Amino acid sequence: MTVAVSDRARRLAARAPDPATLARWGLGAMLLAAGVHKLLDPAAWAVYVTDWLAPWLVVSPVTFMLANGVLEVGFAALLFADRYTAFAALVASVSLAATVAYLAVVWAVTEQFGDVIARDVGLIGLALAVLVDALRRE
Repeated sequence: MTVAVSDRARRLAARAPDPATLARWGLGAMLLAAGVHKLLDPAAWAVYVTDWLAPWLVVSPVTFMLANGVLEVGFAALLFADRYTAFAALVASVSLAATVAYLAVVWAVTEQFGDVIARDVGLIGLALAVLVDALRRE
């Protein structure tokens, strides 16, 4: 990076929101996007429910995704509003970790969804960063 580009980057960074705020907004945006998409096209998300998991659900996979979509939009709203942030980030962390564990089993058996696991591992880190920041502020 040239000196001029580096100086400009530093000036932009100095005016940017706090990194913790950016992380909270990023986690909120991910939850909002996933939740809205689940509400608009729950069948696209139902493909992640394997044949052996479906009987364990109390509702159909599509209904399960619709319910998750509503919850994700709600948790996104909490993150954007910076209200109950630790709780919202904890729920996101646990949900993402459970999803990764489940998909790791599916991947080991069927070799499906490895790409989703790779992405969600990073999202767990983002959710944990937001959780730790929120707990430190309390």
